[in-house]
Amino acid sequence: MADATMTRPSPQASARREAGAVVLRTHDLTKRYGERLAVNNLNLEVYRGDIFGFLGPNGAGKTTTIRMILGLITPTSGSVEVLGQDVATHRAEVLPRVGALVETPALYLYLSGRDNLRVVGDALGGVSDERIQAVLQMVGLAARQKDRVKTYSLGMKQRLGVAIALLNDPDLLVLDEPANGLDPAGIVEMRDLMRRLSAEGKTIFISSHVLGEVRQICTRVAILNLGKLVTESTVEDLTRGQGEFAVQVERPREALALMQAQPWGKSARIDEANGTLITQAPNGSGRDLNLFLVNLGFAPASLIPQTQDLESIFLTLTNNTAGEVR
Repeated sequence: MADATMTRPSPQASARREAGAVVLRTHDLTKRYGERLAVNNLNLEVYRGDIFGFLGPNGAGKTTTIRMILGLITPTSGSVEVLGQDVATHRAEVLPRVGALVETPALYLYLSGRDNLRVVGDALGGVSDERIQAVLQMVGLAARQKDRVKTYSLGMKQRLGVAIALLNDPDLLVLDEPANGLDPAGIVEMRDLMRRLSAEGKTIFISSHVLGEVRQICTRVAILNLGKLVTESTVEDLTRGQGEFAVQVERPREALALMQAQPWGKSARIDEANGTLITQAPNGSGRDLNLFLVNLGFAPASLIPQTQDLESIFLTLTNNTAGEVR
């Protein structure tokens, strides 16, 4: 598999770089617990409007990184910048512009959902009833806002945690496993919410294990393993196949022999599960591959560029290993 760290950035990512709209930056961010290195010289840049997926197996250092981003723990070395300011020296200016949900939200179970938001709003210096109603609507809890939180399902509690993170209308939203406990309908609602917020110019940093959702929602991803950055890429670049096409033709074995005789087709093979030809193309062009086959009497029933499964990429890059620090 090609090194995904060398892939070319998308036009959208390039435009954000040119505009200099960096919302979150880590520079050589490191956290050590005694002899154990939890996060190792991590360098990330997250741009305005990104839905940025932060991935890694348990023990990779994701939650440790998030806690350093939010100023909850102090880095051993390195720094975190949010909206151009160092979190360590400008906490009071930076953190009010950040909303966060880290692991399980801390909720008052004996209060209603709305009253939970009111308590947090008061702690933030006052949040209007209109804003509270708006975030309840955003996360799909308006109909249950007067019910005590102890009657909520796990997924509803998770959505209330996201509502709390949105109360101060943040520029940067940091979510640690936001789909935890959500049913399929709740996951779809969460996905739609993230897209709406991104379209409004908000930046979303998501730690998640739900790789199918990451592929659908995230614009860019970083994969962390044993505290070290393995790759950072757009989802499109990361999952793009290595120039191969899946081709369905009659008499595939005859076509295979002809392909393998070509310089570009030596790696051609048949997927025995469905009889599909998997092959490179002349000049890397699907059009030229189609023309080659048609000229030899093999008109393709279908010719589809191959993509790689995000889960397979994840397991390959992390070697399916996990450390002890979260």
